[in-house]
Amino acid sequence: MSTKNPQETAARTGAVRKRTGRKSPAERHQEIRDVAVGLALDEGLAAITLRRIGARMGVASSLVAHYEPRIDEFVAATFARIAGLDRAEVESARDGASGAGARLRALLGSSLDTERLAVTAVWVEAWGLGRRNEALAVSVREEMDAWQELLRAGIQDGVDSGLYAVADPAAAAWQVLGMIDGLNAQALVRWEGVPDRREHFLEAVQHLLGARG
Repeated sequence: MSTKNPQETAARTGAVRKRTGRKSPAERHQEIRDVAVGLALDEGLAAITLRRIGARMGVASSLVAHYEPRIDEFVAATFARIAGLDRAEVESARDGASGAGARLRALLGSSLDTERLAVTAVWVEAWGLGRRNEALAVSVREEMDAWQELLRAGIQDGVDSGLYAVADPAAAAWQVLGMIDGLNAQALVRWEGVPDRREHFLEAVQHLLGARG
């Protein structure tokens, strides 16, 4: 049986890492993932290559390949992370509202926030790249399903509260999602010359859902 003190050993190991600046495998892997997210938001998913990530980190591309050997799957995972974090922010905006109508309005309004244009660009690119990257296509479909379910639940909440009279909340959710995607894609090229797209969008959704009162 070893007589070494585990706490003393851990402290000594930590001190060595601090002196040498070396990162643990978990820390290095997380750094690679974070750099990929930043690269995607700055320059797009197509910019995610072993060489580009290594250049940003100041390490050899072979080190990146050691942690992420399958680039298609890595691109897909990076997209999923960006989309998931963005969706969580929208959910947070929804949860800060009170009442079914206010919650859905907050969710819809937040989804068209112009500060999300970098994420929108990632989405648009993912739809195109997904034609040749099946792993990415799977991630895109999963995130679209998650968004549809988020909207469906919000619409169903309104139906249950007597605010909406739509017969099929799931189908309506797909229609609303298509409207969101279209408006956000148009905003990427600085769509101008029209009234506030958010208010018109919210009015159109109310009509689609058969809002009462």
